[in-house]
Amino acid sequence: MKIVCVEPLGISQEHFEELKQNYALQGHEFEYYMDRNEDAGTLAERMKDADVAVISNIKLPAAVLQQCNNLKYLSVAFTGLDHIDLAYCKDHDITVQNAAGYSTTAVSELAVGLMIDLLRQITYFDGTIRQGGGRGMFLGRELKGKIVGVVGTGAIGTATIALLRAFGCKVLAYNRSEHEEVLAMGARYVSLEQLLKESDIVTLHVPLTADTNHMIGAAQLKMMKPTALLINTARGNVCNIPEVAEALKNGVIAGAGFDVYETEPPLALDHPLLHAPNCVCLPHVAYASREAFDIRADIVFDHVQDFLQK
Repeated sequence: MKIVCVEPLGISQEHFEELKQNYALQGHEFEYYMDRNEDAGTLAERMKDADVAVISNIKLPAAVLQQCNNLKYLSVAFTGLDHIDLAYCKDHDITVQNAAGYSTTAVSELAVGLMIDLLRQITYFDGTIRQGGGRGMFLGRELKGKIVGVVGTGAIGTATIALLRAFGCKVLAYNRSEHEEVLAMGARYVSLEQLLKESDIVTLHVPLTADTNHMIGAAQLKMMKPTALLINTARGNVCNIPEVAEALKNGVIAGAGFDVYETEPPLALDHPLLHAPNCVCLPHVAYASREAFDIRADIVFDHVQDFLQK
């Protein structure tokens, strides 16, 4: 079979060469690329003869997949799959497998980091001191003792709860089903409405589905405390982002931290969150740690090996 990795995935060329030799010993061809190119035509050219392809979060529409007549298996170096035309894959017997779990620690740590940044205004004061300013009369707020609402208690949500409990937070949780591990940590499951009304901080950890698309919009934001913070390290469209920006401008909520948006960064310079007050914006880096990428590489190519041995 021909295996193609269409992007570098944070893997060294030496590691790729080791993989290439290993696949050759098994009678397979392995091709890899050391640049990330999101152009549909380039992707199609790279994947057109592949039986197996490895890709992360580059958008993979039917227009590209239609040109990959040999494709049987996609090993996705990412947790979410909403960037891939899964309906096309299903109709054409292309197996798709994600790399669940590789970034659990990385994302949960960054979510908590955004909370602390907003509470203590770290990013803001970095800019202030570089411009010759000082503290003024500012008083920050501590994470300890805050009520944090965790929306989604899968692996990342649960890891975030563990960190929050270590910081001394009270945790409210919302999920389709209750998990014993979460209850054992002292979190309390409540309705989404109650979570929004009672939380000092709301952090989102749900996949993007038909049910979660725009689950946080103007109506939900109005339920939150005017002093509350919103953190999104899940998927951009879990929120109605223009409505979040308006809520920040109008003082409906006090601040927000976003790592995800409607599209992958870079963002248009007129993107509404870039002009909203007290909003820390990151370029989708929550999952991107050295440790997470090493774990991801192992998961992705273990999946490929499992498929080859079937």
